[in-house]
Amino acid sequence: MSEALVAAEAAGTGVDPVPGASGARQFWRRLRAQRAALVAAAVVALLVLVALAAPLLTALEGQDPTTYHPSLVDSARGGVPIGSFGGISGDHWLGVEPQTGRDLFARLVYGARVSLGVALAATVVQVAIGVTLGVAAALGNRWVDQLLSRFTDIIVAMPLMIMALALLAIVPSSFPRPVLVALVIGLIGWGNIAKIVRAQTLTLKELDYVAAARLSGWGTGRIARRELLPGLAAPVITYAALLVPSNISVEAALSFLGVGVKPPTPSWGQMLTAADVWYQAAPQYLLLPAGALFATVLALTVLGDGVRTALDPRAASRLRIGTGRKREAKA
Repeated sequence: MSEALVAAEAAGTGVDPVPGASGARQFWRRLRAQRAALVAAAVVALLVLVALAAPLLTALEGQDPTTYHPSLVDSARGGVPIGSFGGISGDHWLGVEPQTGRDLFARLVYGARVSLGVALAATVVQVAIGVTLGVAAALGNRWVDQLLSRFTDIIVAMPLMIMALALLAIVPSSFPRPVLVALVIGLIGWGNIAKIVRAQTLTLKELDYVAAARLSGWGTGRIARRELLPGLAAPVITYAALLVPSNISVEAALSFLGVGVKPPTPSWGQMLTAADVWYQAAPQYLLLPAGALFATVLALTVLGDGVRTALDPRAASRLRIGTGRKREAKA
């Protein structure tokens, strides 16, 4: 709501309106009413903590993700880890990697850094580009709107995986691969959020408080910053929360196809690439990164759906497990 309109209302009633504070309280109350979202948030927080504390965790184990241990694999059997359950021991908590003997726990926790970091960075790029172009299209004249909308349609129509494969294949290997993967995903995948932002901005610009700001002499830039962006926060946050698990899957797929993060940098998708021939001899080498990917994507998806439902209580949750319908209705 514009500052002029808020001030007028406050002067007439003698009450200081604080819509943002009450809205935040309602959001947290609705989110807390969804047990599945709270569990998902705890899982996501744990994963982020593990990724941030990867150097400390591997130091406690006394290992690192790149050191080879050839004495821990049986070269006569093609590099199968020696010992039970893939070489699990006090020195190697989850066993070792086939052929190389690299510590699997160290590679798993450092892989969380890469997978989560790439997904979050790509989401930031997507949101920044999508919000900027979406707002510009909605506030521009007819020609600007048509130009940006058609460009957005082209981006949406592009096959993400094929374009990413092409771009990653031609960039020199000297460029930091995690940064490159995040940029490629972000620069190709912003189309849908731009369309959402444009549609929402077209609705918001017709509301009374935006008209009041325009009549008070505010420029387009100031109206966008003070009036439109706060109103766009809910749909943007909701869509961004759902973009993160999608970007994790894309990064894993690109690494699995051999054009993502390159060795020796660990990545869950890269680990899956090398595990396809070891799932019988060393099944934990396949199950651990696959399980980590599944848990991360599932937790982020449930959390994103919970955020969407808390921000827009009129929209029913698509994931009804553990949402606490009675408590949710009361909130």
